[in-house]
Amino acid sequence: MTRKHDEVRSRNETFVERVTTRIWEEQPSSDNPYLAESLRCHGYDLIELAEKRSFTDVLYLLFRGELPSKEQSQILQTLMIGLSSPGPRHPATRAAMNTGIGKTDPLHILPISLMTLGGTVSDAGVIEEAIRFLRKQRRADPETVATELLAESSRPEQEDWILAPGFGSLYGEVDPFCNKLANTLLEFPGAGQALQWGSEFAASLKGQNLGWLRAGVAAAVFSDLGFHPRTGGGLYQLINAPGLLAQGLEMANKPITAMPFIKDENYIIER
Repeated sequence: MTRKHDEVRSRNETFVERVTTRIWEEQPSSDNPYLAESLRCHGYDLIELAEKRSFTDVLYLLFRGELPSKEQSQILQTLMIGLSSPGPRHPATRAAMNTGIGKTDPLHILPISLMTLGGTVSDAGVIEEAIRFLRKQRRADPETVATELLAESSRPEQEDWILAPGFGSLYGEVDPFCNKLANTLLEFPGAGQALQWGSEFAASLKGQNLGWLRAGVAAAVFSDLGFHPRTGGGLYQLINAPGLLAQGLEMANKPITAMPFIKDENYIIER
């Protein structure tokens, strides 16, 4: 039997001689060109940034190419604290805890839990879509959008109802902490149009036991701060990472009996 192969063709592409970046600049050492004498992030000396600015400011600088205003830094830092850990009920945290107590290499705790956090229902995997949703609807009346979406959808029998990216129910109810976090952020001078629109939209859904989800609050702030939609998911993972790692490491030195063992009757095999 003779196999036929597609004709091999040249792509006629010319590759660059070296990698270029607008983000980072390294001044080589006079003694060893492979070592950096000084580092600059978007033109700012890194040591000077370390002396005068916060980590939040530098994070913003890395992705936006400019330092944030006081108001922008304040609202981003508040979001980062509010979302610093998904909490032990969250599947990503459970993954971190199971990884830790299973005596997996501690270096693997964070990557494993972040993959779990990448879900497309209400976590990092939906951030890009949520930012685009908020930007698309920013000139529409929130109550009208809510009415139209409710008319087009129906409540699932078992799963949570995700009406729009970043908005829905958690265990069948409105997430009270997300609502508090969004209201806190709204009080800051840096609160923008997306956060305000999202708050009004969430209020219109309250009668259906729907509202803000963690991804929605993050997406609104990211949108107002000018982050590109494709950046949002990774930023969300970064913000949640400290809590995931801490919870996983907490279990790393405990015996396996410190986590519950699921009984046979709790396993469901679908045929």
